[in-house]
This record gives sequence, structure tokens and C-alpha cells, in this order.
Amino acid sequence: MGTFWEDWGEVIQEAFLQTVQMTSISLIISIIIGLPLGVLLVLTRKGGQAENIVFYTIMNTIINVIRSIPFIILLFFILPFTKLIAGTTIGVQGVIVPLVVYTAPYIARLMESSILSVDRGVIEAYQSMGISTFKIIWSVLIREARSSIILGLTIATIGLIGATAMAGLVGAGGLGDVAYQYGHLRFEPTVMYTTIFILVIIVQCIQSFGNVVARKLNKD
Repeated sequence: MGTFWEDWGEVIQEAFLQTVQMTSISLIISIIIGLPLGVLLVLTRKGGQAENIVFYTIMNTIINVIRSIPFIILLFFILPFTKLIAGTTIGVQGVIVPLVVYTAPYIARLMESSILSVDRGVIEAYQSMGISTFKIIWSVLIREARSSIILGLTIATIGLIGATAMAGLVGAGGLGDVAYQYGHLRFEPTVMYTTIFILVIIVQCIQSFGNVVARKLNKD
């Protein structure tokens, strides 16, 4: 075991840090885009506080199209767009754009679903008191749906980690790249099993943390 870590410890550590970097940067940007988009989907849908069927139909269609494309295909499909935005299509920097394109619509849909689960009667009660739409969004919709939102973000984060692993196929780095380059191509099964074990631990920790936070928010 000691010999294994002497040989591979530095490689796996660097890959772990790359995975954390890809996941954290992509997740933050995706949340910044996805959460407001999810709110807009709720507000502009039929019967929403700011009903706009044209906007809703366009955004709903775009989200459905993006979510229907497997990440590995999306990764190659938007290479020109990635090159334009990031200036490169390889490494951590080159995979942030496709990760955001893949994750932001998913978060938007989860956000929409969470907000729609809020009791409509509560919303109508606040509307009848003349409360502004902004205050209803922040004080009612998001507050009431926060536990569900956290669980949704937890699911999105785990899906994002899986996408970073697939990004290793285009030289993005990270644990997926190590598993593919060394574990598969160079026939080092121990390296592959180790990276898989690390990914499983990461996912378990994130899921457990998300569950704890969601339960706490649900009790408040």
C-alpha cells in the first residue's frame, strides 16, 4: 500500500483537487444562472405572477433540449462555443463552460419544481394583502421551498461530479481523467478502483451533508 501511494499519491491528489475545482466553480456559476432562471420559469408560466407565455415556452424548450443531450455528446457539440468563451477546450478551464451549460438548466428545473411545491393558498394569501412580487419570491416561495431546494442542489452537485469524471475523456483532468488514462489505457486497475472509491466517498459526504441541512431547514 505504501508503494502504491509513493507511485500514485501525487497524481491522485492533483486529480482530486482538479475535480474539486471543476465542481465548485461550475456549481457556483450554475447556481447563479439556474436559481433565477427557475424563479422566472415559475413567474412567467401560465397563471404565474408575471405570466409571459412566449418567454416561458422559449426557455422551457431550451432547457428540455439541453437536458435531453447526454453530457459527453454536449461536451463535443459545443466545443466551438467553449473555445470562444474560455479560449481553450482542454484542462479545467476548458471544461467549465460545458459543465455550466449542462448543470444550470438542471438546477433551473429543480428550482422550478421546488417552488411549485409550495402551497398555492399561501401565495394567494400574501397577494391579497398587497405584498410585492419580489417579497413573495424571497419571503414566501424560496423560504417555504428551501429544504427542497437544498435537496435539489445536492442532487445537481452529485450529477456534476459525475460529469467531471466524463470530462476526463477530453483531457480535462480530475479523477475521471486519472481513471481513464492510467486505470483503463495503461491497465492499472488499482488506480481505477482507488479513484472510484474516492468519488463514492465524495458523493456520500455531499449527500449526507445535503440531507442534514435540508432536515434542519425543514424544522425551522
